[in-house]
Amino acid sequence: MEIRQGQVAVITGGASGIGKAMAEHFAGRGLRLVLADIEVATLDRTVAEFTAAGAEVVGVPTDVAKAEQIEALAEAAYARFGTVNILCNNAGVVKRGLSWELTLEDWQWVIDVDLWSVINGIRSFVPRMIAGGEAGHIVNTASTAGLAAFPNIAPYDVAKSGVVALSEAVWHELHAAGASIGVSVLCPGIVATRIGESERNRPGAAPAEKQTPVTMRNPGAVAMAPSAVAQYVADAIEDDQFWMVTHAVYDDFVRRRADGIIDRHTVVEPKAL
Repeated sequence: MEIRQGQVAVITGGASGIGKAMAEHFAGRGLRLVLADIEVATLDRTVAEFTAAGAEVVGVPTDVAKAEQIEALAEAAYARFGTVNILCNNAGVVKRGLSWELTLEDWQWVIDVDLWSVINGIRSFVPRMIAGGEAGHIVNTASTAGLAAFPNIAPYDVAKSGVVALSEAVWHELHAAGASIGVSVLCPGIVATRIGESERNRPGAAPAEKQTPVTMRNPGAVAMAPSAVAQYVADAIEDDQFWMVTHAVYDDFVRRRADGIIDRHTVVEPKAL
């Protein structure tokens, strides 16, 4: 679809990181924005910043782990603007640890935020977008970890793999329905965001947990700027590109993993995120 002035974009995790960068890019092109985030103070500052720059934006405090809050986000977006053209299911968290040592609560938190939020975003927005009859596009943020599993972040791997599978299924379903809504899955590698500090937003986390960052970076890798990811996303939307894979450095790994599936034996050692 063509990105045009006056369209409406909804972005979860929209107050910081990749979400904010996408919002900045869309605002610069004259789109109206609905930003959702669990960090209320940060969301308020972001909305004030964008409003001062001339953007038309509404902030909706949202815990994306809760289906009823995603539904409330959809209701707020349509009440304010009457339409949604671009939906970015973007919010995400990570928890590091051995699969068998992470608690049930750890698993539940990551999967609720990273996968169930996207499932509920699809459930709440897609029927409204279809009924509206306008051209639209859905961007679901997965990860390179959705293409191949990385050790010590198993809940994240599981959730992001689910986002990839869901995105493929929704693409097929919308195509079969003849809907004018495209779908993309965003699979970034290392980006300069605060996802390693996800515990800061975990309900009930102890102060020490909130202050301890999770290392997500390959020491030899250079993190991509969120603004570069946002430009990539916008270009891919207009090209109707399903796979938004930002880091070519992982291409060989993904290819060798696919070959391992075909030969039935090879488990490929991944590069660090």
